[in-house]
Amino acid sequence: MLTLRRAEPGQSKKLSLTSLLTGLVTLVVLLTSSILLIGSYESKKQSLMETTLHLNYYNADRMTKTMDSLFQSMRSSLEYSADTLSDDESLTPKQVDDNLELMRNSSNYFNSIAVLDADGLIRNVVPTSLGSAGNHITSKVGLEALALKKPYISSPYMTQTTNRLIVFMSQPIFSKNGTYRGILSGTFYLQENNILSMIFGDNNVDDSGSYYYIVDSSGHLLYHPDKQLIGEDVSNNKVVQKLMNGESGEQQVRNTRDVEMLAGYSSVPANGWGIVVVSPISVIHHQLMGHLRTILWYSLFPFIILLMGVIFVARKLARPFVYLANLVSRMGKEKIELPEAKPQWSREADLLTKAVLLAVTDIQKQTEEATTDALTGLMNRRSLEYTMSQWITSGQPFSLIVLDVDKFKLVNDTYGHLIGDEVLKHVAKVIVTSFRPDDVCYRYGGEEFIILLAHTRPEEAFTIAERVRRAMEQSRGPIPTQVTISLGIAHYPIHALEREGLLEKADQALYLAKSRGRNQTMVADV
Repeated sequence: MLTLRRAEPGQSKKLSLTSLLTGLVTLVVLLTSSILLIGSYESKKQSLMETTLHLNYYNADRMTKTMDSLFQSMRSSLEYSADTLSDDESLTPKQVDDNLELMRNSSNYFNSIAVLDADGLIRNVVPTSLGSAGNHITSKVGLEALALKKPYISSPYMTQTTNRLIVFMSQPIFSKNGTYRGILSGTFYLQENNILSMIFGDNNVDDSGSYYYIVDSSGHLLYHPDKQLIGEDVSNNKVVQKLMNGESGEQQVRNTRDVEMLAGYSSVPANGWGIVVVSPISVIHHQLMGHLRTILWYSLFPFIILLMGVIFVARKLARPFVYLANLVSRMGKEKIELPEAKPQWSREADLLTKAVLLAVTDIQKQTEEATTDALTGLMNRRSLEYTMSQWITSGQPFSLIVLDVDKFKLVNDTYGHLIGDEVLKHVAKVIVTSFRPDDVCYRYGGEEFIILLAHTRPEEAFTIAERVRRAMEQSRGPIPTQVTISLGIAHYPIHALEREGLLEKADQALYLAKSRGRNQTMVADV
């Protein structure tokens, strides 16, 4: 295949058809792959988020049912014990303490249990180590529970005596005749081992960063992996607000540390508490990155194979057009040896190749006829003028030899024009066989010929001219008499800077040679 011609200075580089086709198809493949990857990413992201939200809601709902059953059991335990204590005149304080201790140890529902009379006096308390028996209760929630005379559960609060964060539950005690006798209270310590940590665990943060927490009906944290947050008011959280309204569901939310989370939440019917299960959205991103890496890994080999196939097809498709482009670009600059037209795999390329080769053959034939002398086969005057103009424009130094057949008119008059033509053919043959491979001979007109010698000084040109002259002198021509030539030499840029002036200088040297007896060579004067 012919290579593309190198761009000349100042000429902008052109994009090859092969590169264009390869680039376009590669771009299409990359864009298509990118669109598919983005689509897969968004689809997978939506699927993972929905799955995580559903799973978190399912877990929250399941834990809510557990919590609801637990709370009902705790309430039933208080109700049963309160009923047992409704008429305790027959029980000694020690027996009451034993009953309370049995209740605390058998269920583990409460960290401490106390009996308060209607005036707020703490009659009994376990564990007894608390030492509050015989004192009047002073906490706001205790007084509120006594005044309410109904089942009660408090929000988390800090006790003044023990500095513990607790939740207070109570059940009213009525005698057999309906007299209000006080309350049976149970407390669990939120920041210590309690029934919640026994059931749900001390640390519920898994490897993915998911965790759950419990809030009460007023929006305070009852349970959280970070125990420092227990008791904190988080009612500003949108999910917690929905739980406070008794709603259950799932949604994307930001936690107290401004981290985006996927939350499933469910309210506990028995006490108005709520459980929230959350997963950081960053987990979804990690899973998505892994998903994309897997897709890219499995797509890499097919993509490379596809790209290689595209390049191969693009090169094969472009090959005939590149060949034709190079072929046409050489027209008018050199003689082109046209190869035999081979069939192309593409119908359009095959038809175009045949048409262009046919056209180039015809153009080349017409060009040769226009630039070649029909009699001698040498280049003609038109071709001479073109070459000289090109060399002068490029500043290339050269010598020019003008030669003329001596007494050619006498040859025509004596032997006729047909023999004269044979003499001219003979002269052309001798000239061609006498000069160097890079030298070019032209028939300028009639019996006059011109030889162009590239990068040749006048003294070198003189040597070549003499060689041609002697060869002609020693040759046997088509007529009995000897055929001789006279020659004149001029050099660019020594003798002239333009084509007409250079030809005139060479003609002057030629006429000088003829005037001095013919059959000799003269160099033009500077």
